[in-house]
Amino acid sequence: MTSPHRSSESALSATAAADSLSPRRRTVVKAAAATAALAGPLAAAPPARAARQAPAFLHGVASGDPLPDGILLWTRVTPVPEAIPGSGLGPDTEVSWTVARDKAFTDVVAQGSTLATAASDHTVKADIRGLQPATDYWFRFSAGGTDSPAARTRTAPAADAAVPGLRFGVVSCSNWEAGHFAAYRHLAARSDLDAWLHLGDYIYEYASGEYGTRGSVVRPHAPAHEIVTLADYRVRHAKYKTDPDLQALHAKAPVVAIWDDHEIANDTWSGGAGNHTEGAEGSWAARRAAAKQAYFEWMPVRPALAGTTYRRLRFGRLADLSLLDLRSFRSQQVSIGDGDVDDPDRTLTGRAQLDWLKAGLAASDTTWRLVGTSVMISPFAVGSLPASLLKPLAKLLGLPQEGLAINTDQWDGYTDDRRELLAHLRANAIRNTVFLTGDIHMAWANDVPVNAGTYPLSASAATEFVVTSVTSDNLDDIVGVAEGTVTAVASPLIRAANRHVHWVDTDRHGYGVLDITAERAQMDYYVLAGRTQADATAAWARSYRTRSGTQKAERTYDPV
Repeated sequence: MTSPHRSSESALSATAAADSLSPRRRTVVKAAAATAALAGPLAAAPPARAARQAPAFLHGVASGDPLPDGILLWTRVTPVPEAIPGSGLGPDTEVSWTVARDKAFTDVVAQGSTLATAASDHTVKADIRGLQPATDYWFRFSAGGTDSPAARTRTAPAADAAVPGLRFGVVSCSNWEAGHFAAYRHLAARSDLDAWLHLGDYIYEYASGEYGTRGSVVRPHAPAHEIVTLADYRVRHAKYKTDPDLQALHAKAPVVAIWDDHEIANDTWSGGAGNHTEGAEGSWAARRAAAKQAYFEWMPVRPALAGTTYRRLRFGRLADLSLLDLRSFRSQQVSIGDGDVDDPDRTLTGRAQLDWLKAGLAASDTTWRLVGTSVMISPFAVGSLPASLLKPLAKLLGLPQEGLAINTDQWDGYTDDRRELLAHLRANAIRNTVFLTGDIHMAWANDVPVNAGTYPLSASAATEFVVTSVTSDNLDDIVGVAEGTVTAVASPLIRAANRHVHWVDTDRHGYGVLDITAERAQMDYYVLAGRTQADATAAWARSYRTRSGTQKAERTYDPV
């Protein structure tokens, strides 16, 4: 089921909540950047197709947030060549949609139409209801005699269904300029996914060449400057949606997505961001509202509350999935070593969201309780890493390069929220909670200890599977050494300092496949041969599972 607070799927603006932010900039966008917002959009659509006079579907089609009786469908229509993303140009255009049981569309079960306008950047959402649970459907859009590509989607099982198994693709951190999205291609090649989860950093906001390219941009994004305005964010989303592998995955299975910081700005918190300069880049409230509006326009996501992505989906009696928004309500990050990380007045989730999560976990009657979190909940101590590794690790995590043993952008920086949540799991004997996480550009398999300082003597309250990045920098990318070199040195040291960590791969890019049965939840980790090759192969790396009732992860030696 979805959150009772869910609003309509239309684009929503965020509420203004900006305090003045001192300029902690990595780079300052030139004053001309905001006025140049429309200079880059031409790059968001392939020129050969943009010459068409008939309406075109240049950005693919997608579906998301599956329900037992419904699915959210998405596309973007280009009604005339000049109606490029972010331009504000182009006529109102009627777009129809068709849902069928078969790819040939001979057994149509739902039809309708809506109006695509420049006010929503000619994006279209259709929230289809009245469908059958746990059923494959095909859908397409049409406008002015032009049909979009046909795509597959799937509804969730009935709320009371005894579901034998579920399988989800799991990804995060996809930086366009750093490489190709081969991970999406390999997931799209599968025919066994009920849905796929994107755990944040679906896009990146930086100027061209500014982040994770090691001095060589694999493929330039648009616009070239850091995105600040509504037009900027629309253009950047549009550019990502031209990727053929991303289009293929969206056309194969529904997505369930949450945002992290880069959909808005680096190290976003409720009142600002690490790379937003108040005044020079306009107000934080305006930038955040623009980023969120573009996100809801361009993503098949049902917002739970105005300007947030926290919501809950149910997959029969086997699992429910609580999705968190860990950027909209959080307090500002504190400095490393600052005792304020334990301050009960500071929050990562916000009071309302934490209460919602606790209540949902306690009331859940499913076998498994999955929690989609954009930042790692397991504690992480750097321990005795040598300076040669500590410095790049600090850079990757956004820590001072003299770094201490904490990452304050993650749950480690908001320990009171974590203590309250884990104590709630223990006090209410809530079993089989599995956190699914992205953000950190490494793969991890963790127990989530009630007290890391005394673990393993203290209990584990949950388990956590963290997926690595699709393309964003791993440690080997930052250090500039051969893949696997850093993991060989760092992994034993990290595990020695963090006894709840069963495995960490600091170096490779890839994706996860989560397979769930009543007996266990298993994450199969897959790695890519390289991020800069569009045709990169993928290979299974490792698998970890948590068996029902154990609250602990264990290695298993075969993928599902």
